[in-house]
Amino acid sequence: MQKILILFLFIVFSQASCAQTAGDKPQPVEDIVLPEGDGVKVKPWIENLEIPWSLVFLPDGRALVSERPGRIRLIRDGRLQEKPYATIDVAHVGEGGLLGLAIHPEFPKKPYVYAMYTYTREGSLYNRVVRFKDNGLTGDIDNVIIDNIPGGRFHDGGRIGFGPDGMLYITAGETFHSELAQDLKSLGGKILRITPEGNVPEDNPFKGSPIYSYGHRNPQGLSWHPFTGDLFESEHGPSGEFGRFAHDEINVIKKGGNYGWPTVIGAAHLRQYIDPLIVWKKTTPPSGITCHKGNLLAHLRSDLFVATLRSESLIKIRLQKDDEY
Repeated sequence: MQKILILFLFIVFSQASCAQTAGDKPQPVEDIVLPEGDGVKVKPWIENLEIPWSLVFLPDGRALVSERPGRIRLIRDGRLQEKPYATIDVAHVGEGGLLGLAIHPEFPKKPYVYAMYTYTREGSLYNRVVRFKDNGLTGDIDNVIIDNIPGGRFHDGGRIGFGPDGMLYITAGETFHSELAQDLKSLGGKILRITPEGNVPEDNPFKGSPIYSYGHRNPQGLSWHPFTGDLFESEHGPSGEFGRFAHDEINVIKKGGNYGWPTVIGAAHLRQYIDPLIVWKKTTPPSGITCHKGNLLAHLRSDLFVATLRSESLIKIRLQKDDEY
């Protein structure tokens, strides 16, 4: 049985703050567990989910959660609805399946829900993003937004989200084919940026391409700073490639930036690559991330929260300045 936990006042049950501070040259760091938090209590919110992957909230109070085997589940009035909001025929293999969800920034005027998933075509795995039209209790696929993103048993990326510019950003892993990350003809190992309709914006860094940044291994989380609009990304470090492990990362994503994989691991301090903001000594690995934007616990506003997988914790990163990292 898997469940979603509600964190009262949006703070962690095992609070930690990274030792690496903004502005320093990034070196591998360890987490610091704080002895006292903000008195937050944690209790189960939604239970009986099968491999929940992404959780999004609609403006009317409903919530949607993706289950990796291929179901989008509706949470209404704090209760998980028995009937799925939508069911998708996915390739649920390894880390693949139904992954990220996103809500159109003009919802409900434009009542669309977006989903990324892995599928099989002619014996090969791919990822695509589709759009659903919201019908209240259910959603129907309205359009394929982007297709032919490399898929695999591992390293599918899978996070999607709308930025403050109204564009849809997509994390695409290199599917354990590290050479794809530096290949600008492939969508693998990239962060992609497209319009809500699936077109390539004219101001993308590579003409006619949805690629926004490259040199990524398995990018997992996306979140924008509430004041500066800067894009943060979480990424898994190596798990044995080239005899290396750990080096999970938090990056600040720059337009057209090369983040180095597989040429460099961690912070190389080389001009042609962008160094991570944070590098972990031990395998974490980070998954979903969010910058705190709420009015509750105002002293945590703009702090970056990172949900981790193997270490099963929520990490808080204090950004020292709003305009410099």
